[in-house]
Amino acid sequence: RIPMVGASGAVSGVLGAYLLLFPHARILTLVPIFFFLQLLEIRAAFVLGFWIVIQLLNGLVTFSAEGGGVAWFAHIGGFAAGCMLIGFFKRRTVPWGWRRYRSF
Repeated sequence: RIPMVGASGAVSGVLGAYLLLFPHARILTLVPIFFFLQLLEIRAAFVLGFWIVIQLLNGLVTFSAEGGGVAWFAHIGGFAAGCMLIGFFKRRTVPWGWRRYRSF
């Protein structure tokens, strides 16, 4: 076994929390369609659902592999932890003076 160091599990936790907080948000995504690249707005639930399926498949494929590499199960565990723990950290009320801003 080779130990790994990184923050990808924590980043995955943020993605899991984002999925539960903003499932209908649209994410501007660069998608290859044949030989062309297209910018599409895709729902966060679809993007993150697709992402976690890829993590699960890669984790299962490399389950018996030896050596260093990507910690797929850290991604999966972080994502699951983010989904489960967001309820403890979520504010119950919106702070006074909070306004909604567009990023673009």
